[in-house]
Amino acid sequence: MSPVWGHLVGVFTLLLMAAFIGVWVWAWLPRHRQAFGRLARLPMQDRGARPGVSIPSTDAEERR
Repeated sequence: MSPVWGHLVGVFTLLLMAAFIGVWVWAWLPRHRQAFGRLARLPMQDRGARPGVSIPSTDAEERR
């Protein structure tokens, strides 16, 4: 294996690590908390509910 290949693999690994950290930071931004909370409650929503009816927010989400 040539040294160039080792450097390319190292750079690729760093790029993937930076992308992972970027997505992780993006997901933990406070402005996404309410949307992720709604999405987390979506599987528990009543199937008989009328379309367009919003999922009620929790007390913790309203305080933020």
